[in-house]
Amino acid sequence: MNNIFTKHPNEFGYNYFQHLWGAWKYCLTLLGLLIIALIHSIFPFIFQETVSNKIVKMADEHKNKMINSSKIHQ
Repeated sequence: MNNIFTKHPNEFGYNYFQHLWGAWKYCLTLLGLLIIALIHSIFPFIFQETVSNKIVKMADEHKNKMINSSKIHQ
């Protein structure tokens, strides 16, 4: 029987703690982007592209990790 805590991380070549740290980095980054977006909503002349650029960058990086992971596990 697969361990429910390691099944998903192992599918992508990570152990539990590597996956945990990666997920926390996403959480902290998104929290920071939330604060930047709130500031931007009040002062629209600052941080004009910061949030959208970072989200696109994060999505591209995640997509590349998924592609590389699928190549490794084929």
